Amino acid sequence: MSTELPPQRKDSEVIQILATEHWSLLATRALTYQESLGRVNMFLTILSGAVIALALVAQADRFGPTFTSVAIFMLTVVFLTGVLTVRRLLMLNRDDYMWVVGMNRLRHAYLELHPELEPHFITSSHDDFTGALKTLGVDPSAAPLLGSLFHGLVTLPGMLGVIVASVGAAIAGLAASGFGAPAYGVLLAGGIAFVLTLAGITYTGNRSFKWYGPSIEPRFPTPKPPTSQG
Repeated sequence: MSTELPPQRKDSEVIQILATEHWSLLATRALTYQESLGRVNMFLTILSGAVIALALVAQADRFGPTFTSVAIFMLTVVFLTGVLTVRRLLMLNRDDYMWVVGMNRLRHAYLELHPELEPHFITSSHDDFTGALKTLGVDPSAAPLLGSLFHGLVTLPGMLGVIVASVGAAIAGLAASGFGAPAYGVLLAGGIAFVLTLAGITYTGNRSFKWYGPSIEPRFPTPKPPTSQG
């Protein structure tokens, strides 16, 4: 006696399995966003608390050597926390990209079962970079701009990186002031620290998306547009 399921029932079970995985990825993306915002809020809370504490120390010490020592120590803790937060945000962005790729692959499976549904999808069914951008609502033709400095600054890790670089500049300026540097020396030290910190964060962010493993390699790339001949 044959136990093979009818084709319609097979399709129904396959779609149910794919839909379950799709909802699982959606829930995972939501958790990723929640952790990103939670990390940012935690860092900003630590930074705000440190600034308030330093204001109280400044009132007591009148910006003397005690204030400089305490400020350097506290801001160093904030700086290290910020660097780790930016690093975690980059990891979460990589994870989110992977969830998008996974959903695109599932969408490709839907269309293999029912290709007539393709006109109703506004997201992509291809798991390459172009397809992921389309699902994220980014114009694929603007892909070269994604590596620009401006785009990096408007992302969550980029904006937080500017704040972290400002904290690093404050530490360098306080250290230069503690060693008796003149005003222009303090500004110069702070400016150099800001540029170096921001450059390091930008470099790390650009490299983070080049470390994907075999699981992220495209299996269903976006078809290339036909080239006109003649």
